[in-house]
Parts: sequence; structure tokens; C-alpha cells
Amino acid sequence: MTPLAILIVALVIVIGGVLVFRLHPFVVLIVAAFVVAGLTPVEQSAATVGQRVAEGFGKTAVSVGIVIAMASILGSCLTAAGGAQRLVTAIQRAVGERRTPLALLLAGFVLGVPMYADTVFYLLVPLARAVWDRTGRGYLLGVLAIVGGATMTHSLVPPTPGPLFVADALGVDIATMIMVGLMVGGLAAVAGFGFARWADRRWPLEPTAALATARPAATGSPASLPPLWAAVLPILLPVVLISVESAARSAPDLVPASLLPVVRLVGEKNMALSLAALSAVLLLVKTGGGMAAVRSTIFAAVTDAGSIILVIAAGGALGAALRQSGLAELSAGLGTGGGLSLIPIAWLITVVIRVAQGSATVAMITAAGVMAPVVLAGSMPCHPVYVAVAIGCGSKPGMWMNDSGFWVISRMSGMNEGQTLRSVSLMLAIEGVIGLLVTLGLAVIWPLA
Repeated sequence: MTPLAILIVALVIVIGGVLVFRLHPFVVLIVAAFVVAGLTPVEQSAATVGQRVAEGFGKTAVSVGIVIAMASILGSCLTAAGGAQRLVTAIQRAVGERRTPLALLLAGFVLGVPMYADTVFYLLVPLARAVWDRTGRGYLLGVLAIVGGATMTHSLVPPTPGPLFVADALGVDIATMIMVGLMVGGLAAVAGFGFARWADRRWPLEPTAALATARPAATGSPASLPPLWAAVLPILLPVVLISVESAARSAPDLVPASLLPVVRLVGEKNMALSLAALSAVLLLVKTGGGMAAVRSTIFAAVTDAGSIILVIAAGGALGAALRQSGLAELSAGLGTGGGLSLIPIAWLITVVIRVAQGSATVAMITAAGVMAPVVLAGSMPCHPVYVAVAIGCGSKPGMWMNDSGFWVISRMSGMNEGQTLRSVSLMLAIEGVIGLLVTLGLAVIWPLA
């Protein structure tokens, strides 16, 4: 079969398995990897189909497995210790009570780095309800602010699984992905917040009585919460360590020779995330959680991470199989015309897959597998991080009823399907488009090549 036909078969399996048969993404992606590998004759190789799939699976698990597990522990312990709520309280005080929606946007944006987006929404939506209870207005603005902030970092900034996988698949340094992801995500989130303010005036929303449920972390008193520095430390520590290590690698003279081995040790992504997770665990111990709380929190976090790691590794197996199918040769012409055409192409591919099957993470994994061969071929005039970020932005448009996140936001906020589509889905589409435009602009004026 031709590489194009193999790619079409892979997309049909992924989209059909998730959308039609409602199978777990791991099963869908690993089946697609086996089919693609089986359809691809690899000459002069003694490796079987199963061995080739296992090799792609294993390489991806080695690269991202520890990071994802430690990030899950970090986020869970930070929430259980009240650190997330301390951050929200501090941001609220910094911007003023009248600007609580802005505080929710900032809190969602920050907490979306170490925590899953749905967890951030569960944590913060009671605060949006509290604003409405106190003022009688701004409930939709608060809901949209949470979503607009958390979803951007969730898809653009490692160590969350989607951007972590995309960065690894496209050969992008994590520090670079964090830096560009924060820039693009921040500007897109601001654009989303502008739409949220307009939507709140256009379609004012009242919460229903059923929304009285609030997570304990969202209702703790300030006196019972940990100090701000302790709450910020688990989030900033990996970013700082990884960034310093990246800077030392590119310019060794910036760091004293005696400190260079230490910087390389603690700045390696697995070690940096492990140290950050340890700081979150110690925070939970210090706040009086006790060993029973630590054990249960870590157990739940590792269980959640295990499922994510399986999905990500299966996506890596599919990407490796697609590369072996000759997709690089098929995609060789995509980078013509200045090479920047790869950025909107990557964005559009992700949008199509997201609309078709619902999951933003699966869309990013699949799109990265399609784009990796041509990106790794080195034909671009700018850094591949811009293709990686474009894939993250492409996972924003197209959220509708086939996405589990759609129903989480709809039910937790009290909106019906139509209200969710015209507000949340439209805002995410705007953020995705703005993110693409910002990415293209950065690629032109700051190519990093």
C-alpha cells in the first residue's frame, strides 16, 4: 500500500474506534499501530510487526512515563494540601475582588500546567458560583475564564501529557516548549477572556440549585492553607530547573564548571519533575495530611497517570509505525513555499481529528505522528516548536458533544448543550485561531533557527 493509503487507514481506525465503537484510546491507538506496521513492509529488517510496535511504544514510555507520573502526583498532592487554593486566593488578592474573573483566568492558566484541565475546573467552578452568589452577575464570565485559562496550558505547556508527547515526537526541547507555549497560550487566553466578557453580557447565565457541590480544596479557610511560597514551589521548581539546564547546555559558560554536573543532574526532566513531586508530597505532609492521606493521594494519582501513559505510549507506537510507512517522503512537499506552511497544515490536521473523534489529547497524538516525519527531516526555516504549538492550538476548536470535556463543563456549570456550544466551544475556537496567528507571527519574527 502507498503511504497515503496507510495514513487514511490509520485515521479511519482512530476516528472510528473512538467515535463509533467508544473504545478506550489505548486500544484504538495500539490497534492502529499494529495495522500500520503490518501494512508497511520494512526491508532488510528482521524485526516483526509486534517488535516494531513494541519498540515505538517503549521509546515513548521511556521518554515521558516518569514525567507524566510525577506530574500527576504533583498536581494531586498540591490540591490535597490546599496549595492550589492558596494560589487562587493569592491571585484574587493581587488583582482585587472586583476582578475575580481575571483571577480565575490566571489561576486556571497557572494550575493547568501541573494539573489536568478537568481537575482545575472542578476545583475552581465553585468560586465562579460564589461570585454570582455575592454579586448576582458574572457567572458565565467566571466559568469561561476558568476554561479559557486551564485549557490553553493543558494543550501547550509540559508536563501535561499532550504537549509533552508532541514535544518529544517532534524533537523539541521541553524548556523551549514551555517558553513558547506560555507565550502563545497567554495571548490566546487573553483573547478568550475578551470574548468571555462579551458573551457574559450577551447571554447572562444563572447557576442552577444543583451546583452546590464544592470540592474541599475550594472551601478551605485562609488560615488552614499552606504559605504561598510552599504552594508555588512545586510548580516553579521544574520550570526553573529545566530552563537552567537547557541554558547551561546551549551556553556552558553561563554556569560555573563546578556546578555544571549538578545543574545537569537536577535539570534533567525526569529528575526535575521527581523533585517537584517530592516537594508537593512534603507540602501535603506538612499541612497535616498524614501518611494515610499521602498514600491514598499518591495511589489515585499513579492510577490516573498509568492510563495516560498507556495512551501516550500507544500514540508513540503509532507515530513510529507511520514514520516507517514512508510518510516522510509523502510529506516532503509540505514544507515548500518558505516552509511555514507546515504550521497551518499541522493546525488544520489537528482540528479535523479533534472534530471527528472528540479527544484533544488523541488529536494531538495523532497529528504529531502525521507531522513528525517531515518535521524531523529538518526542512523548516524555523524551530519545530512552532509546529508543536500549532498542534496544541489546533486541539482547541471543535469541542462538541463527542468530547467528554464538553459534558464535564456543561453539567458542572449548569449549562445545556446549546449554551455550552455558543459560549465554551466558540471561545475555544477563538483561542485556537488566535493561537495559530500568534504562532505564525512568532515563527516569522523570532524563528529560533
